[in-house]
Formats: sequence, structure tokens, C-alpha cells
Amino acid sequence: MKHLKSLLLAAALFIGATSFVDAQSKIAHINTQSLIEAMPEFKTAQAEIDKLGKTFEATIQGSLKELETKLQQYDGEAAAQTDETNMKRMEEVEGMKQSLTQYRQEAQKKLEEQRFNLLKPITEKAKAAIEKVAAAQNIDYVLEASGLIIARGKDLIADVKAEMGI
Repeated sequence: MKHLKSLLLAAALFIGATSFVDAQSKIAHINTQSLIEAMPEFKTAQAEIDKLGKTFEATIQGSLKELETKLQQYDGEAAAQTDETNMKRMEEVEGMKQSLTQYRQEAQKKLEEQRFNLLKPITEKAKAAIEKVAAAQNIDYVLEASGLIIARGKDLIADVKAEMGI
């Protein structure tokens, strides 16, 4: 009877331990930023974003130069002009400053929209590759590596890059 109880207890412990091991989830991690930056599509998108940014910057610099020239001209002529003319010129300069500020804000907004539109399909492609590799390796959870303090799980970056051909 004593052996039977011991045998049943041992069997219960074995079944419990086996169930616990099977119930544990497989966890991996990946630095998605590194993955995305390694993709050729990212480099193309970044070049396009940089080009657009330089175009906006050139327009802003041209407007600033024009504003500076006008300010120098108006300052040089201020003593010879009437108060009314100087006031109109000051209003004109303030209007130019406001237009320039508004253009900067619009340019920044357009640049962010372009960045989002260009990077969205790239991040979706990366996510799909991560999901495919995780499914193939029976991984239940994939964590972002950039925020981890300790990363003892499997790093999927090499496998996902291989899947994507990069």
C-alpha cells in the first residue's frame, strides 16, 4: 500500500512536471530598428525623404535670404521714409516672417507624412517576415530587443534577415 501511494505520487509529479514544461511558451527577441535599417527598401525611402527635406530646406533658405535683403534695404532707407511707409514695410516684413513660419510647419508635416507613407510598407514587410520565422520555429512571443535589459531568449535577427534575403 505504501509503495502504491509513492508510485501514485511519483506519477502525479511526473505528469505535472511534463505538463508544466509543455505549457511554457517559447520567447525570442529582435531589434526591429536594426532589421528595418538593413533592408534595401529603407535605404531607398530614406534617400527620398532626405531629398524632399533638402528641397524644403533650400526653399526656406531662399526665403530667409530674401527677408534679410529686404530688412537691410528697409533699414537703410528708413530715415528717408515717412512713418507711414516704415509702418507698412514693417507689416510687410512681419507678414513674410509669418509666411515663412507657416511654410516651415507645413514642410515638416509633409515630411512626416512622406516618412510614414514610405516606411509603413517596409515595417509591414518586416513584421510579416518576423511572424513567418516565429511560426516556423514555434515561437509564441517575440519581444522588441531595444527595450530589454536581459535577453536570454533567441535573437531572431539573423533568421529574419535570411528569410528576407538581406
